Amino acid sequence: MTGVEIVPTDRALALIGGEPNDANLRRYLQGIPGVDAVGLQQRAAGLGTRSIKTTSKVWALDRTIGLIDLTTLEGADTPGKVRSLVAKAVTPDPADLSCPRVAAVCVYGDMVGHAVQALGASHGDPEAGGIAVAAVATAFPSGRSSRSIKLEDTADAVAAGADEIDMVIDRGAFLAGRFGAVYDEIVAVKEACRRPDGTYAHLKVILETGELNTYDNVRRASWLAILAGGDFIKTSTGKVSPAATLPVTLLMLEVVRDWHRISGHRVGVKPAGGIRTSKDAIKYLVTVAETTGEEWLTPHLFRFGASSLLNDVLLQRQKVATGHYSGPDYVTID
Repeated sequence: MTGVEIVPTDRALALIGGEPNDANLRRYLQGIPGVDAVGLQQRAAGLGTRSIKTTSKVWALDRTIGLIDLTTLEGADTPGKVRSLVAKAVTPDPADLSCPRVAAVCVYGDMVGHAVQALGASHGDPEAGGIAVAAVATAFPSGRSSRSIKLEDTADAVAAGADEIDMVIDRGAFLAGRFGAVYDEIVAVKEACRRPDGTYAHLKVILETGELNTYDNVRRASWLAILAGGDFIKTSTGKVSPAATLPVTLLMLEVVRDWHRISGHRVGVKPAGGIRTSKDAIKYLVTVAETTGEEWLTPHLFRFGASSLLNDVLLQRQKVATGHYSGPDYVTID
């Protein structure tokens, strides 16, 4: 994954109304219309009961697997645990080799080398059948460190072979209205994702929506991350409750849709934390398809950040094969 498609700077600056300083960013972001919370929640609830245009429950389950960032982010992570995670990512169901691989494994920066080594020839672009390595960076999950440390953290992970960087924004700065500082840091981290050959690791910008308090703040933070050059906007670290929710993800998808209409530039969305069942995952697939279009249901534009979701999807997949499926009934079947 090269990450060479950089946010159109001229379009971003035109929206901001000048240089991306605090005054211009505040004027733009605070001028965005407020979110109708009741309407948003009703839309999310309605989308959660719609059908995906597909002929098979297996399609929905397999698509879910292919969009998972299989994650281990614990202080007790070891090289052995990462190797086990990689083995599961490469062969999710050893009894059924037709089962697709996940999109990526997501680890701490010091585990990147172990993940790359364990993947071997399987390391690569998920759109081409490979498995990417994603690394959390920038003093994940708190983001409480100096910018120089955050940039070194990012550069080290990229040098070790990370294809994707999941950074956290400075929520304190954002909530204090220091939008210029948040913007500048995202831009700087994006530059730290640059490889010697001029390509970039993909940058996922974690908003930590559970700490942003309001839907209005989620919308503003989403726009800020996109304008600063994020390749993905991500809901959560998975360390704060609430993590991903369907209304918040819908709101972020609407921002991504609106940005694409304005600029022609596609940005991905990654809900992370708390999505544990195939039934819930399929609600997210429906929401993506109905909001941004089915073209977003690819690893370059949508991911699930999860550690336990895969287990339930594999169970339901096995039940489909035996006729004992217990997942959602609203996925169309021939």
